[in-house]
Amino acid sequence: MAIDMLIRKKWDKFSLDINFKSQSKRIGILGASGCGKSMTLKSIAGIETPDSGHIKIDGNILFDKETKTNLKTQKRKVGYLFQNYALFPTMTVEQNIAAGLKGNKQDIHKRVKEMIQKFGLAGLEKHYPKQLSGGQQQRTALARIMAYEPEVILLDEPFSALDLYLKDRLEQEVLQMLESYMGTVIMVSHNRDEIYRFSEELFVMDKGRIVASGKTEELFQNPKNKTAAILTGCKNFSSIIYIDDHTVEAKEWGICLKTKRKVPKDAKWIGYRAHDFIPVWGTRGENMLKFQLESSARLPFEQNYYIAAENRIGNSTEKNGEKDKTMICWFVQREKMEEIEKKGFPDYLWIDEGKILFLNE
Repeated sequence: MAIDMLIRKKWDKFSLDINFKSQSKRIGILGASGCGKSMTLKSIAGIETPDSGHIKIDGNILFDKETKTNLKTQKRKVGYLFQNYALFPTMTVEQNIAAGLKGNKQDIHKRVKEMIQKFGLAGLEKHYPKQLSGGQQQRTALARIMAYEPEVILLDEPFSALDLYLKDRLEQEVLQMLESYMGTVIMVSHNRDEIYRFSEELFVMDKGRIVASGKTEELFQNPKNKTAAILTGCKNFSSIIYIDDHTVEAKEWGICLKTKRKVPKDAKWIGYRAHDFIPVWGTRGENMLKFQLESSARLPFEQNYYIAAENRIGNSTEKNGEKDKTMICWFVQREKMEEIEKKGFPDYLWIDEGKILFLNE
C-alpha cells in the first residue's frame, strides 16, 4: 500500500504544507501540539478539505484539486480513531460496532460478533460507553473501525488521555490487535516513546511542515536538524564554529571537539543526548567537559544533573544583554548511580564523538 500526499491549506493564523510519500505499513508523525498533525489526518479522512494538492492511497485518488475529486468520508475506506474515541453515547457496544456496516441483518450480526470476540468485549455487548473503562472504550472504537475493513487506519494521539499505567498496557494491546491488520496505519503523537515503539517510518512535523523523515530508528540516531533532535528527546545543544574538517568549537559549551568523521559543512549545531556522557575521574583528555554541578533532580529511576557550561565556570558571561544560563544535562540511570555514590562526582564528562549529532537549523 502506497500513500502519496501533497496538500496545502491556509487558515487565518496557520498554514499546512504537507508533502510525503510512503510504502510503509506503520507510519508515525511526531510533532508538538499545534503543529498540524491532526489536521493532516483529518485531510486524509475527508473531514478537512485542502485548498490545493492531492491525496492518493494505493493509486486511488481520494482528493485532487485539479480534477475536482473529493471523495466523501464514507467512501474513503479510512478508519479514524479520535482522541476521545467518538463513540455514540446512546448506543451500546454492539450498536456502536455495527454503525456504518452495510448488508443484511444476519451478516452484520455475524461481523459484530467476530469483532466482539477479537477485541475482548464479550459480556459488554449491551453496555453503553459511559459504563465502560477507558480501555474498553478504546477497544470498542477500534472494533468499530476494523469491522468495515478500512484500507488505512488513522490513530490520533490514541493514548494521550490515559494515565501512565493504562497507557502502557493499552499501547501493547493495540499493537497486538493491529498485528494481523494488513493495511497501513498512521499514528500521530507528541510522545516520542510511543512513536518509536509503533512506527517503522517517521515524519517529524513543525509549524505545519515536515522537517525530517526516514526510517524511525535511523532518524532517532541521526535527526538531521535541531527541531527533529528536540522532538526525539535530545537535551543538549550548542551552535558551532567550524575549525577544520575534524574540529569544531561548541560556542555555548566553551570547548573544542575533535571528530574522526568529517564535520558536515552545512552543520550549524551539535546535539548530545543526556544519557550518553561518560564520567571520568582523573586526568582530562580529548572531548571532555569539566564537571561543575549547578543543580540536580532525583527521579524514581534516574538522577538528573545540570552542569555549568565550561565558559561559565568562574565567569559571568552575557548573551543578548542577559547572563548566559546555558546548562548541560547529564541523566544517570539507576544502575549507574552506585558508581557515583562510591567515587563521588567525576572530574570530567567525556563526550563520545561517535554520538555527537551534527544538525542543520
